[in-house]
Amino acid sequence: MKPRIAIPVPNSKAPIYVLRSLPQYEHAVKEAGGEPVIIDVNAPSNAIAQKVKTCDGVLLPGSPADVDPEKYGAKKHAKTASADPLRDNADELLLQDAYNMHKPVFGICYGLQSLNVWRTGTLVQHLEKAVDHDPGRKIANAHEVELAPDSKLAQILRTAGAIKGGEPARLAVNSSHHQSAGELGDGLRLAAWSPEDGVKEAIEGTADNHFVLCVQWHPERTYDGDAASRALFNAFVRAAGEWHKKLAAKQQDFESVGE
Repeated sequence: MKPRIAIPVPNSKAPIYVLRSLPQYEHAVKEAGGEPVIIDVNAPSNAIAQKVKTCDGVLLPGSPADVDPEKYGAKKHAKTASADPLRDNADELLLQDAYNMHKPVFGICYGLQSLNVWRTGTLVQHLEKAVDHDPGRKIANAHEVELAPDSKLAQILRTAGAIKGGEPARLAVNSSHHQSAGELGDGLRLAAWSPEDGVKEAIEGTADNHFVLCVQWHPERTYDGDAASRALFNAFVRAAGEWHKKLAAKQQDFESVGE
């Protein structure tokens, strides 16, 4: 059985964006060996909560929306986009289930920001730095990120042969965002940053027994042609598969005791 990966519809009010972006996440999950399970963010909360219970991992995709600054106690910046309360609600329900059950979590762009705020972190509402972090889809390698050498992210990429063992380990990535993580939330640590301006580019969970990884770039867009992008999805889906096996083993042990 393939691990089931919950993916909330990226945005509740931007159908063109959804039609363009959602298939890329589905494709990457399928190629990595998983089964995408699309979560309708317009559905009632109880329906979303029930559906995610059948899944083995949670993927939080990008979105043209911005997280409501009120969630982290800030005034709205003039360049902050409108929030998407339905997407936020779905993310919170999925994250609650994932953290309660220790299901793997993989966040991408908005997904990173959503998770960081949910974990009581903050956001930088608009980046006005030396590096252009929002050149869009036309530039495949917008800038480099430097990886924390002892991070799970670096370990995943080294194991897959996507980066070499030298220090500092760097990776060329695409980029399409105008916000980033500010103060990191509870149980999160910095995994990668832009060496030119220090913008936080990846964060990960600190618990050894819970796969939580978020990147600010878009590996779903480059899955077919980029070893690092494939490594991230492969590691996430593999972790979801391992979670499912552990759950099945626990259920079998419980049933054996009851016989």
